Amino acid sequence: MASVCILDEFEVHKNEEFLRIAEELKPELHETRIAPVRLLTLEQGEHPEPEVVAEEVPEALKDKRLKKDDKVILDFGSHHVGYVTLDLASAGSHQDAPAYIYLKFAERLDELTTDIAAYNGWISKGWIQEEYIHVDVLPAKLELPRRYAFRYMEIKVLDVSLKFSLVINSVTGKAVSAVSDEHVQAISTEDEILNQIDQVSIRTLKNCMQLVFEDGPKRDRRMWLGDFRLQARANYKTFHNVDMVKRCLYLFGGLTFNEGKIPACLFLEPEIEPDDTYLFDYALLYGSVLLDYYRATKDRKTLEDLYPVAIRQIEIGLTYLNDEGIIPDRSGQFWCFVDWGEGLNTQAASLAILIYSMRYGIRLAEYMEDKKTIEWLAEKMTVLKRSAVEHFWDEDQHLFVSGENHQVSWATQVWMILARVFDKEKNRELILHTIEVNPRIRMVTPYMYHHYIDALIRSDEKERALDEMKRYWGEMIRDGADTFWELYNPYNKYESPYGSVAINSFCHAWSCTPTYFLRKFYITEK
Repeated sequence: MASVCILDEFEVHKNEEFLRIAEELKPELHETRIAPVRLLTLEQGEHPEPEVVAEEVPEALKDKRLKKDDKVILDFGSHHVGYVTLDLASAGSHQDAPAYIYLKFAERLDELTTDIAAYNGWISKGWIQEEYIHVDVLPAKLELPRRYAFRYMEIKVLDVSLKFSLVINSVTGKAVSAVSDEHVQAISTEDEILNQIDQVSIRTLKNCMQLVFEDGPKRDRRMWLGDFRLQARANYKTFHNVDMVKRCLYLFGGLTFNEGKIPACLFLEPEIEPDDTYLFDYALLYGSVLLDYYRATKDRKTLEDLYPVAIRQIEIGLTYLNDEGIIPDRSGQFWCFVDWGEGLNTQAASLAILIYSMRYGIRLAEYMEDKKTIEWLAEKMTVLKRSAVEHFWDEDQHLFVSGENHQVSWATQVWMILARVFDKEKNRELILHTIEVNPRIRMVTPYMYHHYIDALIRSDEKERALDEMKRYWGEMIRDGADTFWELYNPYNKYESPYGSVAINSFCHAWSCTPTYFLRKFYITEK
């Protein structure tokens, strides 16, 4: 189902001082030289994932003489974000026609064999990383201007004349990131899958850390507030680049719109601008990001600057309550994200997230010694917790329900636990009962799984949380992930909310948080 938001009345309010602070914190990108580590031959079998049937050393590339319909597939060994240069030449008679070539970049092998022409989803196929290029004169050094997110690259000769062949002397690249691996200490456990999960989490985070915390370097290549919140948490435990967190906090705080709302995401080019999209849950979570930042840095000036922005999001959130003290059901609109689960009703979760954000608001107000706000939020939060139980708790099922059809979902239970609507012991009973019932409306994104793991830990189920991390993120690794994916449904591994996995992002910011959990709750660093 298409999920977009277009606001009819959209007036941006820029805080130039906040934007100046953010601009001064703009990072210099680290550059790393990369090159293919092997050439592959693929064969498509019964499964969507093609099989590697032959390998060659990368040095074999320059010896190939490529004619019409010939192709080569390069494996760069790991996921990278950056720029690629091809050193091309010809063999045979003098070049008497342009060389017409097709390039395709892929984060996963199955992207190379997906029929792009058949794609008819609701997100533009312009995100698919492919190029059609005419090379008029050979030899040539073809420096591709676009930035790609990839591990694999296909080069196909669409046509050359009968008199010459295309020669590829070399393919080299320049990977970019705001951070370097040198800034992270390795962890070591006796459980190899945990070590791998941590390494893949860090690579995912690194490749999404560009001039801001991008959500995905392939798609959408912008900064979404929900992703940013989780990236910042992982960053504190790994790269500890607090300047980037500060920069992004000021960017969101400096680009509000109608009524002081924070946009769901920011575009980066040609200049940083807010999208005309408001997501109720994302805006409310801004206070959580600010509180995490203050606790990590004790940066009083930033807290004082942005505290009013964070509290304003809660004030706006409260205006959506109806006379019954709940949020009207807007599940049919792209208004409160929660998760990509098909048919997920978000009414109850939206109220839980409002309550959750109010707790963070109280913590911020305590640091600001703002007694009036503390008392106001505490009183409101008590009322809303009663409303949550009165309207959404099903005593017969011992579960929270949502919407007029009383839908039971994983997401609703998780957010009610994180909102602390019940005490810790009853929350523990609720999460264990949810696992036993296994609601049909499941979680499908690492974003929602992050909150599930968080709920388990907050309910004193740390060992179960560790097992669930190994099961979910570990299964992604077993399915070939060298960066973690935007969406992963173990029950439907080729699920996509967009119409095709060709558009899915396979290096996605919100999936990087196992390293945060491991380093905060489980692992002692070297």
